[in-house]
Order: sequence, then C-alpha cells, then structure tokens
Amino acid sequence: MRDTVAVVTGAGSGIGRALAVALAGRGARLAISDIDPVGLAETAERTNAHAELLDVSDRAAVAAYARSVAGHFGTVHQLYNNAGIADGAPSILDGDYGSFERVLGVNLWGVIHGTTEFLPHLIASGAGHVVTISSLNGYLAQAGLAAYCTSKFAVRGFTETLRSEMLRDGHPVDVTVVHPGGVKTNIALAALAAARARGETVTREQEARTRTYTDKLLRMDPAKAATIILDGVAAKRPRILVGNDAKAIDALVRLAPGTYPRLANWWGRRMFPQT
Repeated sequence: MRDTVAVVTGAGSGIGRALAVALAGRGARLAISDIDPVGLAETAERTNAHAELLDVSDRAAVAAYARSVAGHFGTVHQLYNNAGIADGAPSILDGDYGSFERVLGVNLWGVIHGTTEFLPHLIASGAGHVVTISSLNGYLAQAGLAAYCTSKFAVRGFTETLRSEMLRDGHPVDVTVVHPGGVKTNIALAALAAARARGETVTREQEARTRTYTDKLLRMDPAKAATIILDGVAAKRPRILVGNDAKAIDALVRLAPGTYPRLANWWGRRMFPQT
C-alpha cells in the first residue's frame, strides 16, 4: 500500500483510528475525517494525515470533502467507509423515527455519500478499492437493535451491488464488505452519551446493557481488527469476517436461517437477564 492514497471516515477513534495508523505504517498517504475534532486531531498527529471535520450524513459536505481530498493528493485509490453509530431505541414498537433517521443517516447514507462522491476518483486512479464496514449485525438481526441492524444489512446489500456493477462494467475498482464482531470501541458508550445529550432518559437497564457490551462483548483490540481488514484488502477479498464471533455467527445464520432469531433471543436473556 506504499504511496496509495487512502481515505478513512470516522477516524477519530476505534476501528477508524486503527485503520489510519495501520495504513500509515504500510506507507499509505492518508486523508482522514471525523465529526469529533479532538479525536480527529489525535489521529492526525499520529499519522501525519490530511484531516478534515466531516459529518458523513451531510451529502453536500461529503461532496466538498471528496473534491478537497482529490485536489490535495491529485488522486484517490482507496476509500474506507468506516464512520458509524449505534442507538438505544428499545424496540420498533416503542421506538421512534428519530432513531432510524440518526443511525441510517450515518451508517447507510454516509456509505452512499462517500462511495458516490469518491467513486469517479477511484475509477480514474486505475486501481481503486471501496471498503465498507458493516457488522456481524449485517447478517444477524437482534431484538432491540432495529435501526443498527437495518443500516448494517443495507450496507452489505449496497456494497455487494456495487461490486456487481464494477464487475459488469469493467471498472478497475475492487469492493470489500467487512463484518467485524466484538471490537473494543466506544460505540456503545457513545450511543448512551448521545442519548443523554439529546435530553433522553437513560434507564438502568440501558446502562447495564452498555456495561455488558463494553466489558464482555467488545473485546478485540482495534489494531488487530485493522490488521485483519488490511490484509484482506491487500488480498482483494470481497468479504472479510473479523473475529471468531463473527465467523461463528455467520455459520449459525447459514445453518439455521429460520431458527436463529429464537437462539439470539435465548442468548439475549442469558446475557442481559434484566431484559
């Protein structure tokens, strides 16, 4: 990846920061973005990257960002659509449209905006690669995660459609969808903090679920996840599963597509006994 121009969204923390650091270590030239100025500045300092604040849900802002990056480097080879959020809506019945609008705005529309605006530059480079970060919840649906699962299933569908179109039309762009399992990021804590910032009541049950995710489920070092992802990208793999949990759940869903929701609910009652 030496001298490859790589763009990473959501690079202020978590997998995005780890990807930026790992790409820099492999000799890539970096453009990074995030909505968090503090986290973005810290990543930029570690990677000597071209950094800009960006809300990926804002179509006009992403279009301007793509022009800025292409103008700065003269070309773009790789796009890592990494920016993502979670939300704490309890269920589809008890939730509201706001949860879907927030999560799909970042997780799905952010991917659509980034891909659409950067794709002409990737094609022009002659060696483009689009990488989207879905989730194990891109093939496993879970109660209480309606907006998140919807967004990550959609990211998978969008990415696989993009791959089909690039192959059909003979464009020099590889396409990869990534399904991480439990990576140690702040996504669960950030969702709780965002709910409080909106003035919403955060229940003890929500706090307990967040602690369980943070302490027991989100365990893989982001640096290890980044290594798995970049090794897969270098090998031009169309699909990358990150972690044994992602691989095991993928096998479960394939083997028992009709019954896995019952197993997922059973697991949820054991993991979150208060729910």
